[in-house]
Amino acid sequence: MRYFVKLSFNGAAFHGWQKQPGEISVQQSLEDHFSTFLRQQVKFTGAGRTDAGVHAKHFIAHADMMIEHHNQLKDFIFKINRFLPKEIVIHDVIPVRPDAHARFDALSRTYHYYIISEKNPFIQHLSFLYTTKIDLDKMNKAADLLIGQKDFKSFAKTGTNVQNYICTIYEAYWEEQNNQLVFVIRADRFLRNMVRAIVGTLIDVGRGYLKPEDIRQIIDARDRKKAGTSVPGHALFLMNISYPDDVFFNIG
Repeated sequence: MRYFVKLSFNGAAFHGWQKQPGEISVQQSLEDHFSTFLRQQVKFTGAGRTDAGVHAKHFIAHADMMIEHHNQLKDFIFKINRFLPKEIVIHDVIPVRPDAHARFDALSRTYHYYIISEKNPFIQHLSFLYTTKIDLDKMNKAADLLIGQKDFKSFAKTGTNVQNYICTIYEAYWEEQNNQLVFVIRADRFLRNMVRAIVGTLIDVGRGYLKPEDIRQIIDARDRKKAGTSVPGHALFLMNISYPDDVFFNIG
């Protein structure tokens, strides 16, 4: 039976989601622990890749597994969480259609990026400490220009192996939350390093190095060198992934 597994992970312990030779990844850890626990080979497909150090409060992966007494999944979740490393927690295991796909069926993904302006030892490992004053209004004007279907090659990691760089951004804005600046961005897909490059560019706008309207020229250039420096990954969180309702209806 195919299941969607809803989980959170602290990315500091992993070299991103995807399996890589010689590196510890979330995908590899899940497959190793689920396979051992269930005594069967379990392969996970994630909703997308996260960069090294990036966190996820809401991540979805699918796998085909035989779970005894699948009508008692709460008990299974409790037991597998005790078995998994402390950096990963399973929130739900949901039966889905046999052809449901964690990546291709996703409608949108939402990321948050957190910035603090004063040193704080309790949240600094999960936020970007940036003490220079930045203009939030200008950054929001620039963020508005990101919305829509566009080619975001200027914000993608060089050498990215994708067929195209077209993404549709549904919302992008800055807000203040609990003495932090939070950048919220929701899109149908994201390129490697895209959010971190966008945040770095918007900070350049906030500092006055760029004008808000310069975002248009940066997008049109399709050149990573035209955009700003990528911010650190430890302050980036995948917050939500949305799916059509019929994905969660098990017809198998």
